Amino acid sequence: MQPRCEVADVLRYSDLSSCGFTVHQQKTLRALQQCRTAVLGGHVDVCTGCGVIHISYNSCRNRHCPKCQGHKKEEWIQKREADLLPCAYYHVVFTLPRELNSLALHQPKLVYDALFSTVWQTINQFGKTEGLQLGMIAVLHTWGQNLSLHPHLHCIVPGGGIDKQGKWQRQLRSNKYLFPVKALSKVFRAKYVHQLRASGIKDQALTDSLFTKDWVVYAKRPFGGPKQVIEYLGRYTHKVAISNHRIQEVTPAEVTFSYKDYRNGSSQKQMTLSNVEFTRRFAQHILPPGFVRMRHYGILSSTWKRGKLQHLQQQLKITVKHPPAAKTLLHCCPCCKTGILVTIEVFGKRGPPAHYLPEKQPVPVS
Repeated sequence: MQPRCEVADVLRYSDLSSCGFTVHQQKTLRALQQCRTAVLGGHVDVCTGCGVIHISYNSCRNRHCPKCQGHKKEEWIQKREADLLPCAYYHVVFTLPRELNSLALHQPKLVYDALFSTVWQTINQFGKTEGLQLGMIAVLHTWGQNLSLHPHLHCIVPGGGIDKQGKWQRQLRSNKYLFPVKALSKVFRAKYVHQLRASGIKDQALTDSLFTKDWVVYAKRPFGGPKQVIEYLGRYTHKVAISNHRIQEVTPAEVTFSYKDYRNGSSQKQMTLSNVEFTRRFAQHILPPGFVRMRHYGILSSTWKRGKLQHLQQQLKITVKHPPAAKTLLHCCPCCKTGILVTIEVFGKRGPPAHYLPEKQPVPVS
């Protein structure tokens, strides 16, 4: 079901050039404005099943766009199925304290790179105390439900690893959680502050304040099996700050959207913001150009995938199934639901050729 309102509707009411955005932020927001509109041109498709002609406008393909992530998510999930190992998988979330929000706004690459590296250092250190080389998939989210700045890293860690003899050890720990969260929190905090100082951050008041509170590390019980891991990952891999389905109403002045209040039992609530404030909040989650928001480490890294992971799967007698490419909604006919859309013509800003447009109905004469 198509949402009634979209993030793009809010952006079209905002004067992006007068809001103090960077060039990269303006470029991203304009791409979202123009996504699937005549400005980007389009293509004419015909269904191989029912023969119906479909006219579609091109997408912006921007990673921050709510309309461009669905098919990418499905493709990514299918590729990850080939990387699974026969063990429990754990979900751990590392959150930065709000004292770092100002620094994250002004130096996002430094803050978020440090988050990735120190989280892996922490997980890797705890793995080595068990005598194992671990692995990790980490996905960066920078937002809260109300679009506030809330940087945190979702990590999926397999409950097994490679020992010093190069052999696979399946069960990492006997209890229900990967590692004690309080211990993870303290080590993570120390490593992060150390890296900030090493990166040239000289604000002594800031670094001292980071030690005055406990940092939040959240751990979930292991997943039931590989299928649950894949389904869970799909909810986090290609998420954006807010989906179009959460936009309830848009006017020339303000926007109303739904959100979950996790401080009140995850109850559903609504928030109304001016279009300018909504755009400001959305823009603070636009990542720097070229920044990689999903990273793989250890036995799940790209180095391991180039042969070592396959060799390990052979040792464990794992049969890896390579499913066919998914038939995404972009290629499936919305009319008959079975046919495939084949492009027969492309067009630019001027719009589709006239002979593909439906004939205009005559105006009745009274």
